[in-house]
Amino acid sequence: MRRFSVAIAVGTLAVSAAISTAYAAPAPCEESLKALRAAEATAKLNDADKNKVSELETKGIERCNADDDKRADDFFAQAMKVMGK
Repeated sequence: MRRFSVAIAVGTLAVSAAISTAYAAPAPCEESLKALRAAEATAKLNDADKNKVSELETKGIERCNADDDKRADDFFAQAMKVMGK
């Protein structure tokens, strides 16, 4: 009986760990924004690209403020791509 209980406990832990990993939260958008701003400070962009990066940054900040980290990070990643990062 004791072995059976230990096996169930170990199995439950394994399943819990797998579920936790599968549903892990995205990185905090504040960290992505910090990286974006650092890259922006050294980027040499034309006016069109500056405007696009600014637009994506604004959209990302709006999503970040709404606690939608995944979509905010997506906007920040798009802005990094425009800068070639």
